[in-house]
Amino acid sequence: MLQLAAQLRGMSRDQLRDVLELREFSVDGIADLFDLAEALLAPDSLDHAVERLDRPHLALLAVLVTAPHALPADALGAALAEHGAQRELVARAPELLAALRERLLVVDVDPAGDGTGGQHVPAALVARLAPRLGEELPSVEQLAAPAPAVLQPIDEVDRSLLARRAAEQAYSTVAATAELLAALGTQPARELAKGGLALPDSRRLAELCGVELEEVPRLFGRAVEAGLVVRDGAYWLESDTGAKWSARDSAARWRLLAECWRDRVPAALRELVARRSEALSASAFRDDVRWLYPAAGEWLDAGLARLAGEADALGLAVAGEPVEPGRLVLADRLDEATALLAAHFPKQVDRVYVQHDLTIVSPGPLEPSLDARLRGFADVEARDLASSYRVTAASINRGLASGETADSIREFLGALSLTGIPQPLEYLVAEAAARFGAVRVAQAPPSDAPARATIRSDDEHLIGTLEVDQTLGAIGLRRVSPHRLLSRFDPQVVFWALSDAKYPVAAEDADGAIVRLQRHRLAPTPAPAPANDRIGKLLDVLLATPADGPATEQAWLARQLEAAARAKETLTVTVRMPGGQTADYLLAPASVANGRLRARDRKADIERTLPISAIAAVAPAPEE
Repeated sequence: MLQLAAQLRGMSRDQLRDVLELREFSVDGIADLFDLAEALLAPDSLDHAVERLDRPHLALLAVLVTAPHALPADALGAALAEHGAQRELVARAPELLAALRERLLVVDVDPAGDGTGGQHVPAALVARLAPRLGEELPSVEQLAAPAPAVLQPIDEVDRSLLARRAAEQAYSTVAATAELLAALGTQPARELAKGGLALPDSRRLAELCGVELEEVPRLFGRAVEAGLVVRDGAYWLESDTGAKWSARDSAARWRLLAECWRDRVPAALRELVARRSEALSASAFRDDVRWLYPAAGEWLDAGLARLAGEADALGLAVAGEPVEPGRLVLADRLDEATALLAAHFPKQVDRVYVQHDLTIVSPGPLEPSLDARLRGFADVEARDLASSYRVTAASINRGLASGETADSIREFLGALSLTGIPQPLEYLVAEAAARFGAVRVAQAPPSDAPARATIRSDDEHLIGTLEVDQTLGAIGLRRVSPHRLLSRFDPQVVFWALSDAKYPVAAEDADGAIVRLQRHRLAPTPAPAPANDRIGKLLDVLLATPADGPATEQAWLARQLEAAARAKETLTVTVRMPGGQTADYLLAPASVANGRLRARDRKADIERTLPISAIAAVAPAPEE
């Protein structure tokens, strides 16, 4: 621990931050560099670091742990070769050593800086790792052995079939996600107090997205991870990020989902996939991963589960078998992966067939902007490669309420249709426009409190129908005159309830002018929460006192001696003599109290008591 604490003391703030970011440890109770060294040498911290070492790094660490004495840096390549390492691994010895030092698993005790000093592995790490080598972990020779051969590539026919199947699955996921956002735009989904979506909402989303009920949590979770949906209170809404995503083409939509998936796969696994052949099967890939990370624990299992869990849905694997797009995504070659899959996506269209039965058939995926506007006054009946929409009086009324006019609907359909506008649809649009606003909803005046909305119509019979309509029971309509009803709910809530019940309703302001309403409410994507800079706060504490003052030096010496006493270590203690000379003693500290050291002199075999103020320096005892 002394060597590690000394190395930490010699680092700048930036260097300390860099190395501590690579390690996992508890910051609780750390007041100085000795406390920090102890935290870094705690079993959990050491296990966390070792588990994330790949085989080459673990091989070099095992060589250092099992060496009978400290090895100089320039002897490590030869030591690896003695254990059967091939030329490639031997050549990497300096790079591997630098990475182990960076993770504070190896301490540099090379004061001359010429590579002649030894590489010290903390005793706590030796005790933790050495008994496992050759038992639950491979031996040093096995760790230094070359990697297994890569499997032969599959033939071009199989590759083509897999590519098409992967593209079909990827497009299906993208389309289902787009339907999910459209469904939330129409009606938010409620989150249960115990977590998860309410069952009625799950069923509604499953039907609208064209997926099985058990697939909804995965579909929804994917959208949450990508920031496409946001929770607002007890309800989930489409986010402004989701609205932008919906306006993109299928390739760009897929790219964002794939990028989010990649970001949640551990970096070590991404690098491994990029290194290995795309021809590996899923089982061989798992074997390969476990070979490269022999000390890995739960993090690897979780990473592999993440790797495989969503890969099929995004076209990155087929029936669990990795395919080329998956390798490209994990290698950060997203543009290539997108182009590879998008080449098999169905082409988007900008024209439709408008039919006499009031349906509109799109021969392929309709361009997002056209699809969004068409949905404003038509209902989606079937969503597949060829989608169909149906125009009804209620759907046209919905479009008129959101700002469309009879002329704008005719103009849009005229430009979109390959078959013109059939006469039945012309009649329907004209009739709906003529009836639009037969029922008006507005803010109730204060005199009608506690009512918040007023509903009026010149048609007394229509007001009577609204009063007795059982589907409107939830908004509690109360008749106060032949032409007027009141409700305690907000005018927008009442408006959309009447619209869903297919009444020709319009919203109006206090002056009786029609107000255009948009049902589709977006939730702002929340800004990322500020990261808890635990390392920065820790460094503020550790570096609050200058490290070069006399009092600090005395405290530093005292802590080194106390640590050696606890660890029962022997030190070389340099003592200032009365004539100005110094003398070295080989001491085993027993206790430090009242500014004095009590220790056993190993050479003279006597007990000595020294004032700490007389001690010039301490160092680890030389190896025997």
